[in-house]
Amino acid sequence: MFLPPPINYMFIALQAVLLALSGLFIKNVGATYAGAIGGLLTALGSPGLGLFTFIATTLFGVLVDTALFAFKIKGSHKGVNRNRLIIAMAISTMLIGIITYNIFVMSPNILAQTGIPKLPFIIQRSYILDVMVIFMGPATGATAGYAAAYLWNKYLKNIALTL
Repeated sequence: MFLPPPINYMFIALQAVLLALSGLFIKNVGATYAGAIGGLLTALGSPGLGLFTFIATTLFGVLVDTALFAFKIKGSHKGVNRNRLIIAMAISTMLIGIITYNIFVMSPNILAQTGIPKLPFIIQRSYILDVMVIFMGPATGATAGYAAAYLWNKYLKNIALTL
């Protein structure tokens, strides 16, 4: 919350851990639900970017749920495959980082064509930011995947939820 967008989206390890755990606890749409609720709460804190924040956070939840489904990761009493969860979270975090970064970089061009004046929170594309997004997205996602797998396998796998 202290960094300007999209830089703040590169350091989303805590959110990624919570989305991964939500996806493990609630089958198929757990991360999407958690992302939508988190996006709504975060949007209330930053009304200028509220709609973008809600959409990006919900999309992040959808990407996490999709990655969990694609890599066949299910939360069970036996535990989760740590390596698969690390890869799934690295891919989904990299994708949301690239998507949000490109939206912020392309927004000035889109706004200029529609006649809407430039907004002050739009940033300019730079190679340094490109490299940071491409590197920090997977690194943050892999860290979050490892943390989520550790928490699940050590502490959370025996918690029973009845939904």
